[in-house]
Amino acid sequence: MSLKIRLSRGGTKKRPHYAIVVADSHSPRDGRFIEKLGFYNPLLPKDHADRLRLDLDKAKAWLAKGATATDRVHRFLADAGLAKPLTKSNPQKSQPKKKAQERAAAAAAAAAKAAEGEASA
Repeated sequence: MSLKIRLSRGGTKKRPHYAIVVADSHSPRDGRFIEKLGFYNPLLPKDHADRLRLDLDKAKAWLAKGATATDRVHRFLADAGLAKPLTKSNPQKSQPKKKAQERAAAAAAAAAKAAEGEASA
């Protein structure tokens, strides 16, 4: 049985709030869970005290038992100091694609040609 610490959605349409729960990975998102660790309300401002409540002792115990956190919950745990922050780096993704590189090269060549024309005049 693989355990996940994840968010379980509650609330109405366009007004979500989430419970942070420990559940079997095969259970439905909003279905059966083992234990509730806290809650998260994304509608509140980031500096509001009730935006995130998490029982760190219980979370630490479940992590020691082998539970893995989802990306969002892992970010909460990293902010609390229980886990290392995730580092995602893909330098290839931020580079311009082939056509954009060709346009940039053409623009650079045109600018060089224009500068050369002004220098000779």
